[in-house]
Amino acid sequence: MTSKRIDLILSGYNHKHQEILIVFELKQWSQINDVKNSDFMVETVINGGLHQVVHPGYQVWSYTELFKDYNEYIQQNNVVVIPAVLLHNYKIKDNDILLSSKYDDFNKYVRILGSNSENELINFINDNLLYGDSGVIMENIDSSPLRPSKKLQEEVNSLICNNNYFRLIDEQVVVFDTIVSTQKSGKKNVIIVTGNPGTGKSVIAINLLNYFLISNKICQYVSRNTAPRVIYSYKLKGSMKKNSIDNLFKSSGNYTNTEENVFDVLIVDEAHCLTEKSGLFSNYGENQIKEIIKSAKTSIFFIDEKQKVHYNDIGTIDNIEHFAKEYKAKVTKLNLSYQFRCNGSNEYLDFIDYLLGFKDKYDYSHINYHIKVVDTPGELLKIIKEKNEDSLSRIVAGYCWNWNKKELNNSNYHDIKIGDFGMSWNLGQNQTFVIDDSINEAGCIHSVQGLEFDYVGVIVGMDLQYIGNNVVADFSNHGSADPSFKGIKKLYKEDFDKANAIATNLIKIAYRVLLTRGIKGCYIYCEDDKLREYFKHEIKKVTD
Repeated sequence: MTSKRIDLILSGYNHKHQEILIVFELKQWSQINDVKNSDFMVETVINGGLHQVVHPGYQVWSYTELFKDYNEYIQQNNVVVIPAVLLHNYKIKDNDILLSSKYDDFNKYVRILGSNSENELINFINDNLLYGDSGVIMENIDSSPLRPSKKLQEEVNSLICNNNYFRLIDEQVVVFDTIVSTQKSGKKNVIIVTGNPGTGKSVIAINLLNYFLISNKICQYVSRNTAPRVIYSYKLKGSMKKNSIDNLFKSSGNYTNTEENVFDVLIVDEAHCLTEKSGLFSNYGENQIKEIIKSAKTSIFFIDEKQKVHYNDIGTIDNIEHFAKEYKAKVTKLNLSYQFRCNGSNEYLDFIDYLLGFKDKYDYSHINYHIKVVDTPGELLKIIKEKNEDSLSRIVAGYCWNWNKKELNNSNYHDIKIGDFGMSWNLGQNQTFVIDDSINEAGCIHSVQGLEFDYVGVIVGMDLQYIGNNVVADFSNHGSADPSFKGIKKLYKEDFDKANAIATNLIKIAYRVLLTRGIKGCYIYCEDDKLREYFKHEIKKVTD
């Protein structure tokens, strides 16, 4: 299920002849610093530089929880699994940062030992392991089937069933039922579900996660973007441990080394955002679509090709079908058409495509959705703040301003500046922007794709202008740090026209996503005066 590796396991029996595992995380660290505002990270020296890393106690505790959540032998035989950390170059001090109370949620389960803990280490092992087992316990664990524990099943089922946010209606139920029936065939399946923004793709995905989990299937919810995983795992918070939730929600780059058919089901949300390579520097794996299909008996892709916002996105129906054929998987295609966002108005989505120049015309006279253009960004913020008092509302903006990395956690520093108006990007590029008290911050495409608000306020920057009776995208006014455009500068040097066409499309698609985040309404400010007047003129035709 994971490419993570455990450093050392000692196995045997205690004085009650219970089966025991002691799982060790070994660290060579000699320096450890605090990371403020984090309950899971510390800072240490790696390869000559200071880096923020996961607290070793959380790291080893998460491994043992994964064992208990998914290994059938451990569950059925009540194997005692004890996590421990050994830092053989680090002296544990009184009031050590590693033992800080903010880490108590996981540290209370973990024995942390340093270079000055030799006697404690000896006693710890002797107290827990009285008899050897000749390797039998690990052989049984290694050959055990993988099954979600009853506790995990019951907790997830309770949290989803009692949360109205995840309730299925109308055609969502039909798609859900078809997927469940298809998966029961026992064949290798690839299921492709298409749908516009707001048709309920993510809600179906979460319900499928729950269904397959309580059906004893090994399954995970997968997305490239961090934001949806963080938000949905947050909505599932209850009595569940963070680690158990984290093991259900995974990055699309998590399957580079997974063996074939390890998972019963992988549920891929926002599949249009999948890439070839994985990792921060795109240096791992071969192709995320191929790796996901290979790893699962059934892979389910929720996709909207009109939301491909990265230059290196490869998530298309054709690519999915190509790799399904390579693995001889049966392909099933389903579609969602009914709108649950934008006040249920498919006309609004069609109209946004017209405004942005994706379509030449529309054939209706009225839109059942609240949309308005305002004259200043200050007015936009004022409206959204008022809406947020009763309904979840946020400001989002085109990626025309780069984050100032030195001021990531300073809301008084304004990355976005338009005249005398200033606003901070969401703090620390915080992926919980939707649920945090972030009304005075703006989210970008990477903070909100796959998510929604009751009302959204959209700042359209100078990367979108109205020139010669056309809506024109201007890449020169776009933020240079936007990861969506990674690699496109090289293409500009090789083929300017092709690169410009791609950049134009990506900028417009990003605004299409931002303009369709609102359930009840959308307010817009355009920095370009002519674009603002054009939007006003066209919107007046369908709202009066």
